[in-house]
Amino acid sequence: MILVTGATGNIGRELVRELATREVDFRIFVRDPRRADGLPGRARRVVGDLDDAGTYPAALDGVDRLFLLVPGVGIDHARDMVAAARVAGVGRIVLLSSCNVMGDPVPAMGRWHHERETIVRDSGIPYTILRPGGLMTNAMEWAPIIRAGGIVDDPTGPGRYAPVDPADIAAVAAVVLTEDGHQGAEYYLTGDETLTIAEQVAVIAAAIGRGIDVREAATPEQAVASRYPNGAPPALADAILEGFTLMRQDTTGFRTDTVARILGRRPHTFADWCARNIETFRPVPA
Repeated sequence: MILVTGATGNIGRELVRELATREVDFRIFVRDPRRADGLPGRARRVVGDLDDAGTYPAALDGVDRLFLLVPGVGIDHARDMVAAARVAGVGRIVLLSSCNVMGDPVPAMGRWHHERETIVRDSGIPYTILRPGGLMTNAMEWAPIIRAGGIVDDPTGPGRYAPVDPADIAAVAAVVLTEDGHQGAEYYLTGDETLTIAEQVAVIAAAIGRGIDVREAATPEQAVASRYPNGAPPALADAILEGFTLMRQDTTGFRTDTVARILGRRPHTFADWCARNIETFRPVPA
């Protein structure tokens, strides 16, 4: 039995769909079952809340594999869930971490992930760690501006990275959850094309058949304000600003072939992802 946390998010939903195609038993840990609407019926809903460790034991009863996706900047959820998994006798944890754990020193955006990884490693439970780079779904943050015909802020200029499709992350997660040979592995997951923000916006523009302006001189502070118009928590805002600065400096872009090696196919391109999500960016009718 597999338990999936984060099942209603961008990666979790794709993982649920992947597991539904396989001959495996699994359940999803959800705070509000209504948010799981549209997910395959084979996914058994278990109501619980990451903020309430008292709901963990029932969700983990009979579970031998755990997909652990903990949102936010804290580590208490990961610590408590891993402790409950040990008590329940879980035999494997697949942790969703981040490429941001790279670096010396580790940037702020990666420190929370690094602490979660340490918790999992120290648990004594066999594990696999997945470290995706920037998600293609991050482009949805531009959708309201694009639909309204506005200007997309570009705080990273010449910086490049290889965005990865959450569907590819989920496909890899399904493999390592259901197949042997991945114990102790730490996989960096990226797409196989490096793009600037301006190039990503150009792909979206081509998909919707309309030009989109990019403000190339936008500062990181402007980008954070655009993303969080009501303000971001200071620690998160500082981490995002640091991340933008590091991205601007990387004009090559970190890229791996891990997705292709595990899945036996190339990762989806950003254009592939845009084609599947085109309605997200369609202009608002006049």
